[in-house]
Amino acid sequence: MSSSVPTPAQLADIDDEELVRLAVSWRAQASRGDREAFGIAHALEVECRQRLRASQLQQLPPESIPAARPWWKFWGSKDHPASAP
Repeated sequence: MSSSVPTPAQLADIDDEELVRLAVSWRAQASRGDREAFGIAHALEVECRQRLRASQLQQLPPESIPAARPWWKFWGSKDHPASAP
């Protein structure tokens, strides 16, 4: 990878394992004081987080919609029949 901040198109061509490896490598260079490496590491880490977030969202089950109750029974609960009139 060149020493300029990668574009989203360039990052899209990199697989997940390689992306993580590059992010760790560039972050190590940045921690040694390389200012150019900081921007590159940041871009790689942002892409890693976005991919992780997207994959986690795909794993979530669909949200269930609760059954509607009549508006006048807002104080009652189906779980606690003693609180209902």
